[in-house]
Amino acid sequence: MKKRLLILLAIVLLGSIGLWKLSRSRTYQVFGELYPRINTTEKVVALTFDDGPTPRTDSILTLLRDLDIKATFFVIGRDLVTYATEAPKILAAGHQLGNHTYSHERMVLKSYSFVKEEIEKTDSLIRKAGFQAEIVFRPPYGKRLFALPYYLKQTGRKTIMWDVEPESFSEIATDSAKITKHVLANTKPGSIILLHIMYDGKESIKAIPPIVRELKSRGFTFKTVTELLRYQLSQ
Repeated sequence: MKKRLLILLAIVLLGSIGLWKLSRSRTYQVFGELYPRINTTEKVVALTFDDGPTPRTDSILTLLRDLDIKATFFVIGRDLVTYATEAPKILAAGHQLGNHTYSHERMVLKSYSFVKEEIEKTDSLIRKAGFQAEIVFRPPYGKRLFALPYYLKQTGRKTIMWDVEPESFSEIATDSAKITKHVLANTKPGSIILLHIMYDGKESIKAIPPIVRELKSRGFTFKTVTELLRYQLSQ
């Protein structure tokens, strides 16, 4: 009896670890299309920002305009409500909006109805801001398990992850020079770069100009996520 209990506990533990790893994976999910990067030989990349919009939007748009690049903003529904004038500015500047849920809760162990409401409520706000193209989706913290991928597959939605995220390393995130070095060392054709600059991220903001200038000097072109997806080669 004791041996069986130990075996059962071991199975539960291993299963829990497996589910935890699955929820965090950038390269695999149970249902639907997942893109941590694009499979291409062309020197194209996407710069993406999570969260917001916030009153920082104007300064960010000015920076992107001066650098002459387009980016993709994965926005939060509640921030679209709080700062309703900001998303139209992003669109007017030629950038793309993506869905980052309404409340920014982890989309793990959530019901199908909860997931549906979080995404569709934010979709409506993105449409209200004036965005008419396909709305791509990125899960908060990159977390998802079953209900979210299933909903995305049922509705034909793409999950956009990333393959370059310097801020996930605490020893890098507080130093713009280290952020720059990390991005330049890890960016390759088809990369999707993730930064958080709407709430704080001062070091990340400082890193954007040297990142962009160096990648441009290497022959890279910056695309929105939807533009980048067009470069996807057959697997």
